[in-house]
Amino acid sequence: MAGAFDPARLTQARRLAGLTKKDVAESIGVSPAAVGQYETGVSRPRPDIVPLLAKVLDVSMEFFLAGRPGHRLDASMAHFRSLRSTPKAQRERALAFAELVGELTYALERRVQLPQVDLPGFVGGEVHPGLALPSDPAAAARGLRQQWDLGDGPVTHLVRRLEAHGVVVVLPAEADAAAATVDAFSSHVARPLIVLTRNRANDVYRHRFTAAHELGHLVLHGEATGDSRQEREADAFAAEFLTPTDSIHPLLPGRIDFARLGGLSRTWGVSVHSLVYRCRELGVISDATASRAYQRLRVLHGRPGFSPEPISGYPGEQPVLLGQAFDLAARETGLTVTVLARELALAPARVRELLGMPDSRPVLRLV
Repeated sequence: MAGAFDPARLTQARRLAGLTKKDVAESIGVSPAAVGQYETGVSRPRPDIVPLLAKVLDVSMEFFLAGRPGHRLDASMAHFRSLRSTPKAQRERALAFAELVGELTYALERRVQLPQVDLPGFVGGEVHPGLALPSDPAAAARGLRQQWDLGDGPVTHLVRRLEAHGVVVVLPAEADAAAATVDAFSSHVARPLIVLTRNRANDVYRHRFTAAHELGHLVLHGEATGDSRQEREADAFAAEFLTPTDSIHPLLPGRIDFARLGGLSRTWGVSVHSLVYRCRELGVISDATASRAYQRLRVLHGRPGFSPEPISGYPGEQPVLLGQAFDLAARETGLTVTVLARELALAPARVRELLGMPDSRPVLRLV
């Protein structure tokens, strides 16, 4: 085992566990420098150290074996929704989670043909500016709506549409701390990936806007810089993608009418807050009027018609692609969670979480 040890797998497992090199070192009785050397490949752990690493990091020893296909990500390859408020350790943990999703996707694609990636300029995991949509966020949003034949009305079943166009979308289990501690993020790997985390799943409109925001990053930004300009551009893309100016402008009230805005919110699948912003952005109301509207919305929050609605009531806004791919592979090839878990060197429970499959086994307790 020690001779076939993959240093990158140790880094991945440590980040998934949310531990520092010092944490690992103290748990297995070596120095932090030794753990650093294991991860860089300068030295290999002794045979008696590998089982200790597996226990501390809650993985099997086989997880560290070299030779399995991997998807390595770094900070420049992922756009985090709230970069400045997301500590580095949490970003690294989320990236390690995304790497696992990439490996799972690859394993499924060996058995099932997933939808072809249909993002302009997205070729082999890279955005090629010469082939991409316009760099202006609003123009890019209009161009993508046209390419996806969305017409000029509301975008229904947004997450399902993303998956139909080859984007892998995952919503980690609430208990999955590897990704639940960040707001949301997207990444360029072999396939475009969007991770929508549970802290927005209690509000379907925020959830949809976040998905459109991450789509904007995938379309507009080949490399993540984490600056505010990219975030503003992704927001502008999302607003135009979900509520095209030419369609929404004539519908916006010339004065704040929450009943009217509430109806538009339900029709277009965006929040009233977002519509107030569009009113101000398009010059329908003044900044002062918008400010008063936001204050009033804070008062109304939680009342009938202004309460967040969970995505559980909106099937088209929940990811299903990976789960459906597994089901098809299970029917056609006899694939099981156990076989897939062995192939990925993961616990079956972890594979079920990645697939979005609830564990239907009864919970037994000693009495």
